[in-house]
Amino acid sequence: WLGVGVGKLTRRAVIIIRKSSVEVSLVFLSDFSFFGAFSSKYPPSTMALSDADVQKQIKHMMAFIEQEANEKAEEIDAKAEEEFNIEKGRLVQHQRLKIMEYYDRKEKQVELQKKIQSSNMLNQARLKALKVREDHVRNVLDEARKRLGEVTKDQPKYKKLVEKLMIQGLLQLLEPNVLIRAREADKDMVDDLLPSVSKAYQDIAGKEINLKVDSDQFLPVDTTGGIELLAQRGKIKISNTLEARLELIAQQIVPDIRVAIFGRNPNRKFDD
Repeated sequence: WLGVGVGKLTRRAVIIIRKSSVEVSLVFLSDFSFFGAFSSKYPPSTMALSDADVQKQIKHMMAFIEQEANEKAEEIDAKAEEEFNIEKGRLVQHQRLKIMEYYDRKEKQVELQKKIQSSNMLNQARLKALKVREDHVRNVLDEARKRLGEVTKDQPKYKKLVEKLMIQGLLQLLEPNVLIRAREADKDMVDDLLPSVSKAYQDIAGKEINLKVDSDQFLPVDTTGGIELLAQRGKIKISNTLEARLELIAQQIVPDIRVAIFGRNPNRKFDD
């Protein structure tokens, strides 16, 4: 099959070359492109070849095949290397993006956690400041409560105060029959005030009233002073004790106390 010069080789031949893990199989009678290339390089002889010549031709042919196989193997290796580098670059970029996204999420979580912690610390500081302020206000009120007892020491002044508290309570009730409850120590003083209080009420309300001091039950012994007014068999009661009046006044003047102690808050639009 080598042409005119190959007379002794009458059977078809298959030559297999292994190179760099690349297997090249050539069946010469079916691969005319290769045979043409080989024939052009090694033209057939016009005379019969000896066995040595045939072996030489075969060696040349095998060398040519090996060269072609090497070139093909290098081409495959180069292409594989290129594809490997491309795929490696793609995977590296993909993983880089995943890592960047992961740390970006982590950074946002850390920032959010910092904001939450900062907000919590700020709120705690505000609550502590408010508690300190409220404690100061409470101390002022507690001091005022302690000094309520001093009011009763000045009897003329205290008697005038109780008279006003009785008249005020009666005008709130507007009931024809009212029971006055006082401290046991103040019972006689309240009895003395009934005529003047009744007259003052009639002058203001234009109605007669029946007043009576409760002799069966008195205000608790720890009550600083003042009176309670009861109507309709105790169903209606107005507490005008000194403690009750202080609490009522305290609710009204606490904002003023805050301003007096701590100054005006620039963030408050209204005082409460």
